[in-house]
Amino acid sequence: MTARTRLAMALAVLPVAVAGLGGCGNDDEPRANDPNHGSTHSGKPGHRPTSQPDPTADPSTDPTVEPTDSTGPATVAVPLYFVGATPQGPRLFREFQQVEADNPVDEALAVLAGDAADDPDYSSLLAGTTLKAGTTDEDLTVQVSADAASRPSGLSAKDAKLAVQQVVFTVQGILQDRVPISFVTPDGASTPLFGLSAPEGGFTPDEEVLALVNVTQPQQNSQPGDSFVASGVANSFEATVPWEILDQDGKKVLDGFTTAEGWGDHLYPWQAQVDASSLAPGTYTFVAKTDDPSGGEGGGPTEDTKTFTLS
Repeated sequence: MTARTRLAMALAVLPVAVAGLGGCGNDDEPRANDPNHGSTHSGKPGHRPTSQPDPTADPSTDPTVEPTDSTGPATVAVPLYFVGATPQGPRLFREFQQVEADNPVDEALAVLAGDAADDPDYSSLLAGTTLKAGTTDEDLTVQVSADAASRPSGLSAKDAKLAVQQVVFTVQGILQDRVPISFVTPDGASTPLFGLSAPEGGFTPDEEVLALVNVTQPQQNSQPGDSFVASGVANSFEATVPWEILDQDGKKVLDGFTTAEGWGDHLYPWQAQVDASSLAPGTYTFVAKTDDPSGGEGGGPTEDTKTFTLS
């Protein structure tokens, strides 16, 4: 199957799904399979065979499309990859956002170009860049403006690589396929992005750029209720994922830990049942971390945070 066919199928099936889900009710869980997270295949973080479904992936990532209201366009939750700080330096974190279902790849690329992460701890290295999906018979191309060919002043080579991987992980996550990515100008000529030319066959995901822990639920600025299931992915020592809740003053008011489905070679799904019924109404921060048996010698644990509200 060519990349053109894969993209056409992905774009065509999403609106069709709306009709079948019209009676499913409202669901705040983000819904989209992502071949770059939660793999059960051995190897580097998140590695999995192309187009193979993952039965143990983050359970909040099943495909769903739903209308935003009775008159608005149908939307779908898509995985977007943004840059965040870790002890190992900047790495990519995944965030789900709702975009219009008729053209989710272009909609998602516009979010990256607009630096429009919901989580204020995330940012995009693609801010101000023109990005638009296109296809060839062998790989997927993404159109960029001619001025994006060279690396901007002040952007390091490492950051340029992260920018490319933002596109690769985001597009592949939406298409649910590890189709290689190349960049072209609007007239179809091959072009570098920020000074990086695609290798033969196109860019593929580099799992080493992924953060070692990522929170899917609760979502940023959500209202999950006083009892909820937190979830995400992690590669943490002995699969231990500590979590805590902080109040508005940064004081720890609740904590615990959970066990991911594995550790050591890639990212694995984790879940934690959180009972926050003892907490007063207000705004809180959920924090998930990697375990740090070194006591901070390696710079401390990787963490991801989400602000939420209890009413």
